[in-house]
Amino acid sequence: MNSQDVKNAISGVLVVDKPVGMTSHDVVQVIRNGTNLRRAGHTGTLDPRASGVLVILVGPAVRLSEYVSASDKRYQAIIRLGARTDTFDADGKVTQGNAPVNVTEAQFEEVLQTFVGEIEQTPPPYSAVKVQGRKAYEMARKGEEVELEPRKITVHHLEVLEWAPPEVVIDVHCSSGTYVRSLANDLGEKLGCGAYLVGLRRTKSGRFSLRDAVPLRKLQEAFHAGNWYQYLIPAAEALADWPAIELSPDDVEGVRHGHRVKAAEDIELGNRVRGVSTQGELVALMEAVQGEDGQPAWQPKKVFFTSE
Repeated sequence: MNSQDVKNAISGVLVVDKPVGMTSHDVVQVIRNGTNLRRAGHTGTLDPRASGVLVILVGPAVRLSEYVSASDKRYQAIIRLGARTDTFDADGKVTQGNAPVNVTEAQFEEVLQTFVGEIEQTPPPYSAVKVQGRKAYEMARKGEEVELEPRKITVHHLEVLEWAPPEVVIDVHCSSGTYVRSLANDLGEKLGCGAYLVGLRRTKSGRFSLRDAVPLRKLQEAFHAGNWYQYLIPAAEALADWPAIELSPDDVEGVRHGHRVKAAEDIELGNRVRGVSTQGELVALMEAVQGEDGQPAWQPKKVFFTSE
């Protein structure tokens, strides 16, 4: 294998514990420079002020992005009660401060639980959401009025971890696309005292948690030492919650050319699986369709297998 072949063969996931102060794109740049790979991308922005789990796909695995990005997220959020800011976090201008916090833990808990389930949430004005092709935060910085449409999100679970008013620490398990800043602001409005986000740590993204994450500084040391591969998680692991089917060498050859593979008769049409080689490499993402003979078959939707 020449060096180009080796580069093409590198495909997988780096789970980084992002430090506060860096953008998600900054981290991707560090990964690109350290691995000498152009193909690298994150699967869900983490604000510069936030720390925690940032999932980076490298090599051909970047094509998994749309599936991995859609995964649920989990956060520990520190919320300050009794004040409001224009950005809904500590970076913004205080629009109302030092309101009395006449809220008991029981009252807070009761209001908190009203946000569990499928809810409509309006993104914060200082966000990367695009309005007529322009980013909302760019418009907001210029003093333009930003009208953002509410969107449906799902909050699976909310729990108070620490009650020390005016600060409260909560655990948030939510769907992708949820703004914890908006949750903090909306919570403050409902309580009547105002609230904003002062700290955020992502503890889980999809199936990857802080246990799987390597601090960025440690990863940078590994780039210099040339042993960063120890932190590369196989691409197949990124969707480990998807069922897998093992493909024979003949099936692998067929799938690489877009051919279908016979499925069990009781398979429900529309089901999705990972097609994995006998060596455990991710070959393709596949979907159950009706074959020409009327029997179910696995149709390759995205093929990843590149080595000969």
